[in-house]
Amino acid sequence: MTKTLYQFNLSTHEKQSFTNLDNYLEQALFESGVKEGILTVYCPHTTGAITINENADPDVKTDLKLGLNQTFPNKAEYVHFEGNSDGHMKSSVVGASETLIISNGKLILGTWQSVYFCEFDGPRERTFYVKIIQG
Repeated sequence: MTKTLYQFNLSTHEKQSFTNLDNYLEQALFESGVKEGILTVYCPHTTGAITINENADPDVKTDLKLGLNQTFPNKAEYVHFEGNSDGHMKSSVVGASETLIISNGKLILGTWQSVYFCEFDGPRERTFYVKIIQG
């Protein structure tokens, strides 16, 4: 039986960052041998997220950080004792997973797209999962 669930670990080094996951996803897809189906990448952390966005211009990630921080600043009046309520809000809005289509053994992504792990409360050691479903 083909392995279809993969667990990966990564270290984040900043309070807020976007780590490209494309190589991890391509590794899992290659190891699975699946040629047609779907791939889901999932983050089990409440201050982390998964997103698909541009991979060509690094300024996009800078602008995403700025926009998220302006939209969800960490306010002194928040009562969550860990002091990371802004990270929880960002995670909820961005989302915990993304699903991609597999065709001819490749992920279907737009020309400029990549998949990112979003860190909103780093630096930390993080885990994410990849599930591949043949079909």
